[in-house]
Amino acid sequence: MGLQSRLPGIKVKYLFFAWLGIFVGSWVVYMHYSSYSELCRGHVCQMIICDQYNKGIISGSTCKDLCKDHTLVFQHCLSSSPTQQVYSGLWKEKEVIIKCGIEEALKADGNPDSAPRRDVVLFSKPTRGTSMDEFKEMLLNFLKSNLGDQVSFTNLVNKIMAMADVSRDGKLSLAEAKSIWALLQLNDFLLTLSLHEKEHTSQLLGHCGDLYVTEKIRHTSLYTVEVPRFLQPLLPAAIHRVLHRWFSPAWPQRAKIAIGLLEFVEEIFHGMYGNFYICEAGFKNMGYNDRHDFKMVDLRKVATEMTIRGFLKGRHCEQNMDCTYGRDCVAPCDKLMKQCKSDVVQPNLAKVCGLLQEYLLHGAPSDLKDELQKQLKTCTTLSGLASQMEVHHSLVLSSLKTLLWKKISNTKYS
Repeated sequence: MGLQSRLPGIKVKYLFFAWLGIFVGSWVVYMHYSSYSELCRGHVCQMIICDQYNKGIISGSTCKDLCKDHTLVFQHCLSSSPTQQVYSGLWKEKEVIIKCGIEEALKADGNPDSAPRRDVVLFSKPTRGTSMDEFKEMLLNFLKSNLGDQVSFTNLVNKIMAMADVSRDGKLSLAEAKSIWALLQLNDFLLTLSLHEKEHTSQLLGHCGDLYVTEKIRHTSLYTVEVPRFLQPLLPAAIHRVLHRWFSPAWPQRAKIAIGLLEFVEEIFHGMYGNFYICEAGFKNMGYNDRHDFKMVDLRKVATEMTIRGFLKGRHCEQNMDCTYGRDCVAPCDKLMKQCKSDVVQPNLAKVCGLLQEYLLHGAPSDLKDELQKQLKTCTTLSGLASQMEVHHSLVLSSLKTLLWKKISNTKYS
């Protein structure tokens, strides 16, 4: 009788939790798919590109494959912004990443499937009648304004010209010149091109207009499993850490990936084409290939020194946080003048070591852990202008790389 008297209450409780589970599940599914239709518009991107290619406005090494032969195919949507379309795809049966920008401001009407007249603005330069020498001068001035005045720009200009020359006739048609100029306006492409000689960035494989194709990086996070974007706000930070520890490569593999990350920091510190800053240091912006070689996944989170200086110039501030570019590039605030200073305080190495503390200390060999912890702590406290601490920066970086390399050298992980 006692059990029977409790049954209605038990049924109501289970019914409530079942209803709550259905409600939460439905909400998650709705939010996921409502954002999907906004974020993922590869068909619009392809329609725009092929329309402009068929009109002769643009050119590129992948145009025929995308619009005529259909051997370049969009597959899974990876977009995080409606204006930056990112897809995994197949190009002649090889896995690739396809990136394409969609500018909302240039849409002809409110219909998301209509083709905007981007050719009016985006492909407006160079104009008909521009000579090769004039176009080279345009490129040189553009690089100087975006990357700083570097002596090595002549080589970069020649590489850009060679990439743009799809017909391989030693000249540039108007469509070829317009396409490469439009691509250079995309920060991600500009940085990919500037760092293309480095082994820690994706390799450019081809382009069509302002659509471009890069190699696919197999693992797009430093961990083997990443919580889906729509579930991340629902899980506390402690759960994220537990999942990361469960689903992470073996420690020697993490050490090899970390060495690659430190090498990348070394490469962009006073690099061939200027200084670059990591303005969002996160596990999801970095990845690795099947050999556990580090690869930078999202270069949109990296900024040139000129970009940051332009952002900070004349900017009003009350505190240092008012002088923040991205999430992590913070400059000091001059509280007397109420204006931001032009130099970022925390160097790339300190940000990266903050990540590596969590990534490397868990599961580290016992005979290494204390020294590794000590060096990482020293590294995370680095601050000050990079130009004033170049020697100290290099010593800390070199010491950390040597410590990790000694542990994994002469093993299968090296």
